[in-house]
Amino acid sequence: MFQALADPNRRQMVQRLCEGPASVSELAQPLQMTLSAVVQHLAVLEGAGLVRSQKIGRVRTCQLDTQALRAAERWISERRALWERRFDRLGAFLAEQDQNLKEEGGA
Repeated sequence: MFQALADPNRRQMVQRLCEGPASVSELAQPLQMTLSAVVQHLAVLEGAGLVRSQKIGRVRTCQLDTQALRAAERWISERRALWERRFDRLGAFLAEQDQNLKEEGGA
């Protein structure tokens, strides 16, 4: 999923899909690439589980799969909490070291 989101064009497509479903042509409109390249980018997003599409007649409509984004958000939140605890412990340790240096210097 993160690899799929690493590309700025794919992130732009996901951003557009946050507003609601869109056809492949609508997603391609602001991008400076061929329709074929847009379809390839969408295939990567679909493979990552970020986008679903369906074809009705001649129009393929894409929409965001919010479940995949929620899973990524959970993973990131867990990592953030872990690092916040580590930084809190480091801050406490450094404050203690600072206090010890002050006490040793003042004695």
